[in-house]
Amino acid sequence: MRVLGIETSCDETGVALYCTERGLLAQALHSQTAMHERYGGVVPELASRDHIRRVLPLAREVLAQAGLERGDIDAVAWTEGPGLAGALLVGAGIGASMAFALGVPGIGVHHLEGHLLSPLLSADPPPFPFVALLVSGGHTQLMEVSGIGRYALLGDTLDDAAGEAFDKSAQLLGLGYPGGPAIARLAASGRPGRYSLPRPLLHAAHLDFSFSGLKTAVMHAVRRGVPDEQARADLAAEVEAAIVDVLVAKSVRALGAAGYSRLVVAGGVSANRSLRERLEAACRRTGARVHFPELALCSDNGAMIAFAGALRLGAAGAAGATSTAGVPSGRAIDGFRVRPRWPLEALPAA
Repeated sequence: MRVLGIETSCDETGVALYCTERGLLAQALHSQTAMHERYGGVVPELASRDHIRRVLPLAREVLAQAGLERGDIDAVAWTEGPGLAGALLVGAGIGASMAFALGVPGIGVHHLEGHLLSPLLSADPPPFPFVALLVSGGHTQLMEVSGIGRYALLGDTLDDAAGEAFDKSAQLLGLGYPGGPAIARLAASGRPGRYSLPRPLLHAAHLDFSFSGLKTAVMHAVRRGVPDEQARADLAAEVEAAIVDVLVAKSVRALGAAGYSRLVVAGGVSANRSLRERLEAACRRTGARVHFPELALCSDNGAMIAFAGALRLGAAGAAGATSTAGVPSGRAIDGFRVRPRWPLEALPAA
């Protein structure tokens, strides 16, 4: 089965073609970073309009890369939520229309399930069960994963997500958008010890996260004065270290709480080099293994949506059930919806 995947939940337009027999056939991605950078963050209306311009050309590009025609598509998957409502509507509307026109099944996919399952596309896919750290601009969650759709929330962000902490700290430091890569680049030349920032909830008994206090601490540090470029680099290094310290400590504790020896890390922040190195070292010390998606699959992308859609459609077809979008697996779609807010743990098991 060849599934075309469409991702338009925020500021990246991703399209990919996944084959259940041959794997990922082709993918294409357009980032809106340059468009939103002048505003210091994503402007939802501009994001939606740009998705409209990009989806179909990217779909044609993906088919050309794979050497296939529209008639070779067996199913269409799109991001149903969570995300920006207008942006979601673009991908869902185009995806559902394509499925209807082609007479093939269509399915709405949970954005975070796509991220969570993306490491399964790697050369060394993790087997179930595992603990997943989903860490991105809008989400920081720890999940116990025992199978597709079998998710239990272990810890969630109480306010700002880790990606938001990166973005807001970068803005305070006068860096570009998105903040994560900008902070990481500057932190590479930073020296430890000059600044001391809080590690919110690091020693709390629960596994929830909070990063709003860190952002406030960075604001106060900037107001006290950052005299030169080296000081900015030192502060950036402390911001990165504070966020990574919390993510690593909570992830290791989540493995112990669940009794698992495998950790999956996914989402845009999973590309952070310091986070990868620290988690790998921590897991080696505890005898656990950590799995990351390929770097090209860390950000929002169509490949993870096509892959998750293929798994869901395959399971629905085998069981004679409906997809997460409520579409019978044996016929083409006749409607769609979007869910800007959609808890991952509310998904049905495959």
